[in-house]
Amino acid sequence: MLMKLSRELLIILIIQITEVLGFSLILPFLPFYAQSLGASPLVVASILSLFSLFQFISAPILGRLSDIYGRRPLLIASQISTFISFIILGKSTTLAMIFISRAVDGLLGSNFTIAQAYISDVSSKKDRSKAFGISGMAFGIGFLIGPAIGGFLSQFGFSIPAFTAAGISFLTILATFFFLPETIKRKKSAIKIKLIDWSVFTKYLSNNKTSRQLSQFLLYIMTHVIFISNFALYLNKKLNFKAQDVGFLLAYIGLISIIFRGFLMPKLINKYGEKQLKKASVLAIILGLLGLAGATNFLWLLPAISLFACGNGLARPLIMGSISRSVKSNQQGAIIGVANSLGSLAQIVGPLIGGYLLTNFFPESVIFISIIFMGLGGIFIFKNNNDKSNLIC
Repeated sequence: MLMKLSRELLIILIIQITEVLGFSLILPFLPFYAQSLGASPLVVASILSLFSLFQFISAPILGRLSDIYGRRPLLIASQISTFISFIILGKSTTLAMIFISRAVDGLLGSNFTIAQAYISDVSSKKDRSKAFGISGMAFGIGFLIGPAIGGFLSQFGFSIPAFTAAGISFLTILATFFFLPETIKRKKSAIKIKLIDWSVFTKYLSNNKTSRQLSQFLLYIMTHVIFISNFALYLNKKLNFKAQDVGFLLAYIGLISIIFRGFLMPKLINKYGEKQLKKASVLAIILGLLGLAGATNFLWLLPAISLFACGNGLARPLIMGSISRSVKSNQQGAIIGVANSLGSLAQIVGPLIGGYLLTNFFPESVIFISIIFMGLGGIFIFKNNNDKSNLIC
């Protein structure tokens, strides 16, 4: 049985679906769009990294601001930034404009940081991982529909899916403004904003309880980003896949995520506990990546990508649930902001690593480096004997 959804949680999940739908539309065609304007795989990776660089700076700031001034106004501001970025992308005729588009989105577009803090506000500690699992289902629904639409629309011109993404992003602004209630009582005290507040990172990374969870998240995201950010070009080099082919495969990964995060995860948590599921997710991701490295045709590729998607469907919400439970309720925005900022750090470095390997070495090198990072993350997960998330809720 799915956990019972409150009205607020249902609304934020609908907003997340439309948000991911807009973002995922651009994934299948953006590398090919950039290549059509003269970009190498390394330059394509740099475009993706630029977005993450700005996210690294902005995510903790916006998360902390939402703790003080409320989730709703900060969420609307971030959605407007995303909307503007898609308009710029649709009008791009040079690589510089594509770079600007991704920078604008990264500057204020920390939508998921604030949405995840909102989920923490409206769910109990007991149901926190299950709530993040259902949030992951929203992510999966967006990925099921978005890449397929983006890949299909790209055959009519790269600006078409970009403007479609802008339209979907505009709908999220309207949904937030008209339907999403506030969960935070606005505080009157002022807050000092630093470009990068290292004290926030030091606070959580120097604490054994939170640093273990954040390390797991960083290594998992590094694995995911290195592979997924170079997914289109990897399949193009190895199997001659085009934007439409990549779009449908990403949609398939989204379908697997929906099944695991929305339907199977609550049952699996109740039966096996979160600690055992984390271990299973690590093994599934590594085995799936090994299968992908050896895939020479679609029949071999499909079961490998299925295994990878299953592990991925479990890993993120379980780790996010552990991170959320590791601090008090008034620090949810701050800790999730730090987690997503570390994720952005991985998203800065990861695409560059993958792009460099694709440019200078054989395609499978992207897979092998991803396996190394997931293996390091697995060491943290398997040796974390003090993780209380194994309790069955």
